[in-house]
Amino acid sequence: MKSLSELSVKIFADGAVKSEMVEMYRNPIIKGFTTNPTLMRKAGISDYKSFAMDVLETISDLPISFEVFSDELHEMKRQALSMREWGENVFVKIPIMNTRGESTVDLVRELSNAGVKLNITAMMTFRQVVEISNALAEGIPTFLSVFAGRIADTGRDPLPIMVAAVELLRLHPEQELIWASPRELLNIFQADEIGCHNITVTVDILRKLNQVGKSLDDFSLDTVRMFREDAVKAGYTL
Repeated sequence: MKSLSELSVKIFADGAVKSEMVEMYRNPIIKGFTTNPTLMRKAGISDYKSFAMDVLETISDLPISFEVFSDELHEMKRQALSMREWGENVFVKIPIMNTRGESTVDLVRELSNAGVKLNITAMMTFRQVVEISNALAEGIPTFLSVFAGRIADTGRDPLPIMVAAVELLRLHPEQELIWASPRELLNIFQADEIGCHNITVTVDILRKLNQVGKSLDDFSLDTVRMFREDAVKAGYTL
């Protein structure tokens, strides 16, 4: 298997805790950042813009995506135009639809034509990827986030969709695919194998990176030791 240094896929840290983001920023393997309102709420963030500005004081030279949170398309546009002023490295996340299932493709087209760097999020079908790719202005850096992990959660294999998306985007070098919502470190290597440009990874998964390439015999022994130690600590008897 490849070592981490040999991977072509770029790893983006996914989270909303500033201390963790700064920790990941100092790791040279991390090439960008993503966050979303769910992660921010979980982290206890109440002031969206203040959090973003605070993070951007440290992370100013790697791409970082912040998501609009309105459900109305006209307000999504206003928020997107405001967010793009936060920094040259800011990508504005636009969901593929709102909560009523109304497509954001026309909004994406308008924002892209206005030169806004976007990250289209929550996509799960190849049709969605095609529609968004066709709507994007040429030459504007854009991320297309396909939630491969959530596709897998339905019992479907996400690889055919991801492979097709990689092939489609070869025609548009400024459009980069993100393998979103991975569930395990293996997904990083799967994304790399198919030529996916980027993968978002949570801090919990990133902290397992020291296990990459570990001897399976050693891992087996560590697991047995863990079971034994926990049994002893619990004081189990028969």
